[in-house]
Amino acid sequence: MTIAIERIPMLADNYAWKLTEPSSGAVVIVDPAEVGPAIAAIDRAGGRLDFVLLTHHHDDHIAGATALAERYGAKIVGNAADAPRLPKLDIALHDGETMAFGASKIRMIDTPGHTVGHVTYVIGDTIAACGDTLFSLGCGRMFEGTPTQFFGSMRKLAALDPATTLLCGHEYTKSNAAFAVSVDPENLALRARAAEVEKLRAAGEPTLPVRLGDELATNPFLRVKSAEAFGRLRTAKDRF
Repeated sequence: MTIAIERIPMLADNYAWKLTEPSSGAVVIVDPAEVGPAIAAIDRAGGRLDFVLLTHHHDDHIAGATALAERYGAKIVGNAADAPRLPKLDIALHDGETMAFGASKIRMIDTPGHTVGHVTYVIGDTIAACGDTLFSLGCGRMFEGTPTQFFGSMRKLAALDPATTLLCGHEYTKSNAAFAVSVDPENLALRARAAEVEKLRAAGEPTLPVRLGDELATNPFLRVKSAEAFGRLRTAKDRF
């Protein structure tokens, strides 16, 4: 049995993610920006919530955390190093530390760049909740980190199992595709992905989650070879 994943649309283009561990029924939600959509999804599945996982401190990822934790008796989990900027944490993890999730585990890894305290949660063997560090065909804006930090985070994510399912924080894939094709026009896998994304969005369908192996073949921010090249690419995307 595999961990069940549910995408919960929030705000204009955010996604929170609800995951259920099958042997125990334990439930986590990642980055709830709003309370209402989260309650609807949780109650529809039986009204259980054990943990709220936070990837970083931005309001569009944490605004619903405290209210949901109080309503369901859930524990809020986040980066110990960034605790002053997060809702009050019940479980404060450091880089590489794990916690139990039913019969599975959740491992937190530091992935700074978008913010200096941004983290990714590796859930089970092949799920990664990466917030705003990595998007399909793109990455988050570099608000606080450095190119060296962000490139290091890309290398950490690229080293995960290619079968890993990526749970990204926003539906930005269509706009990311336009930039990606502009900098890597001869990449046939990228062109195929861009065409797929165009069809999905035209039909009102989501482009996420996405498989890491597909991103390794198409995402320019995972394919650069140095921190300097990453910095140049991120600046080009900001100006695109």
